[in-house]
Amino acid sequence: MPLAPLFADLGSFDLLLSVARLGSVGQAAREHGVSQPAASARLRQLERRLGIALLNRTPRGSTLTGEGALVADWARAAIDAADALAAGVGALRAAHDSTLRVAASQTVAEYLFPGWLVSVRAAHPALGVTLDAVNSADVARRVLAGEVDLGFVEGPDLPSGLHAETVHSDRLTLVVAPNHPWARRRRGVPVRELAETPLVARESSSGTRRALESALNAAGVTSIVPPLLELSSTTAIKHAVAAGSGPAVLSSLAIAGELSSGTLVEVTVKADPGAAPLVLRRELRAVWPTGQPLSGPARDLYAIARK
Repeated sequence: MPLAPLFADLGSFDLLLSVARLGSVGQAAREHGVSQPAASARLRQLERRLGIALLNRTPRGSTLTGEGALVADWARAAIDAADALAAGVGALRAAHDSTLRVAASQTVAEYLFPGWLVSVRAAHPALGVTLDAVNSADVARRVLAGEVDLGFVEGPDLPSGLHAETVHSDRLTLVVAPNHPWARRRRGVPVRELAETPLVARESSSGTRRALESALNAAGVTSIVPPLLELSSTTAIKHAVAAGSGPAVLSSLAIAGELSSGTLVEVTVKADPGAAPLVLRRELRAVWPTGQPLSGPARDLYAIARK
């Protein structure tokens, strides 16, 4: 139930208790870090709100009236309860701020989060961090369920109830093995041919696969063939492509090493005649429940990710 307006200002009652203990408005003011005129004005305002005289004021100091003593006794229990509440909330906040639970899509978890972690641990040396590397759909579910403090997704779709902010941009890249026929395509592969070719891909709820499908739809492709293989990790896909299983579209963050070593080859995707180009850039986003501002280490991690 709402707190009665007469008793919403516990600070004034706490000031009254200090006067009762110290016998002086001036000493009570110093203890509370305010000027004596400010303390006197606050106590007079309290008397007006309650409609009773609380203090006997004399040149030698101030003492509580009989009614003031009764009010002070009742107020002491309320102040003690408020102190206990503050201590309990402080303990909960300290426990909350000592751990950070994160869920991130695999691209973020494998190629960006380790660097962010170094920075957040520098700011919070005693922080315990747990990271769940899952697909974007599972990240959203865990954030909404309150299982983690912050999530990072790479897919274009988000359920209602989540607030999202871009922290990084990424480019999807078509790659094949060096001996694949597409590796010799100097003019690239048309969008329509890409859509009609079974790829080595992640599961349907992964952010990378959803981003590719969304980009193909935006380029005018209405039908996409099922994958050649569905694998549960980017690493497994890279090994399968390098072994000659088939093409794949992966994050540029994930294949930099393989392109440098030559175990994978990048293939250009060219627009079909008269069709919109295939835009393979995407946004990597931090997500948290709508209406619940970030705090503590989660807020710090988000700030680090945005840099």
